[in-house]
Amino acid sequence: MAKRKAPEAAEAGSNKAARKGQGQQAPKRQPAAPAAAAEPETAAGHVTPASQGFKNKEKVLLLSSRGITYRFRHLMLDLGQLLPHSKRDAKLDTKSERGVINEVADMKGCTSVLYFEARKHKDLYLWLAKAPGGPSVKFHVTNVHTLEELKLSGNHLRGSRPVLSFDRNFEEQPHLQLLKEMFTQMFATPKRHHKSKPFFDHVTSFSVVDGRVWLRNYQVVPDPDKKKEAAEGLALVEVGPRACLQPIKMFAGSFGGPVIYENAEYVSPNTIRSMLKRQQQGKYVAKVQSRQERKQHVAANPLPKDVLGDVFK
Repeated sequence: MAKRKAPEAAEAGSNKAARKGQGQQAPKRQPAAPAAAAEPETAAGHVTPASQGFKNKEKVLLLSSRGITYRFRHLMLDLGQLLPHSKRDAKLDTKSERGVINEVADMKGCTSVLYFEARKHKDLYLWLAKAPGGPSVKFHVTNVHTLEELKLSGNHLRGSRPVLSFDRNFEEQPHLQLLKEMFTQMFATPKRHHKSKPFFDHVTSFSVVDGRVWLRNYQVVPDPDKKKEAAEGLALVEVGPRACLQPIKMFAGSFGGPVIYENAEYVSPNTIRSMLKRQQQGKYVAKVQSRQERKQHVAANPLPKDVLGDVFK
């Protein structure tokens, strides 16, 4: 028994036969449009997408050593607020080697490290390192003032992008040029970071005075006495934190390697404390010596006998 054709198939076949009888051809299928334009090739033959540009994936690892004091810990937390692209980790044992930090940075996906190393609950050393290849810098941190310690009126938006301001002295010496580049990579918030906000409302200043780097943070506020539209109508109000960084050594590697710079004017705080103890010890020695000299002088120069000394006895 013959099968019946569906009415739609029968109608399509009749239309096709009618077009064939009239000498007309069926319309040709148009080629599909390309999904994207051809990507240019480089000289090496690699294809680079035109729309893909440089993306800053800078991440900073913040960690400290054991034995850190409350003031140093608050300084680290304040710097973490200025760096929305930072990640924190647990405290590191001071007895372990600092090379372990490179492994921690690799696990966290960080390219830079800020390591706060405390010694004797008194001294603070700051390591700036590019993991894992280097270079790295060791600073002695003094004049530490945190946000909670200073009663400053500034209050900028948390997570906003900073304007980095550098002194002209950073261009004079090679090691200062390297420091400027490292500060720029670590403290500049990557563009379109998911934790940052697209505003520039504070300025992070780095100045070189007496061979030390002075760190300051200011909020940009409009000056009510001047026009807001003009560039002069802006004022700076200090927010904090404050710190003074004295470079000690610079290494070619991360937390070690060949020394590429050494500060000859640096004096360790242990040496300063020992000198102060010697000065205090010298005062006591001089006092005892003066007593002995007085006794010897009295024994060598006796007073003559007084004739009227026994009158009232």
